[in-house]
Amino acid sequence: MAQDQDGNRDRSEELERYRHAAEDALQQLDWCIGYLHGIRKVEISRALAKNRSHIRTQLLHKPEQPAPAQQTDQD
Repeated sequence: MAQDQDGNRDRSEELERYRHAAEDALQQLDWCIGYLHGIRKVEISRALAKNRSHIRTQLLHKPEQPAPAQQTDQD
């Protein structure tokens, strides 16, 4: 029984590490989207923002947040 609890704890800790890594990667992607939008690579930043939205909502089951490119009026 104790072995099952240790296995569950290990899986839970591993899941938490993966979740944290995914959120860190999304933060880096946010920066890239904002940077690309800032240097007027708008089509690329929009494509990445769509991918970011899909990852966040479909894979991480988190509510959608506006990407940096979606928060400005620049086109």
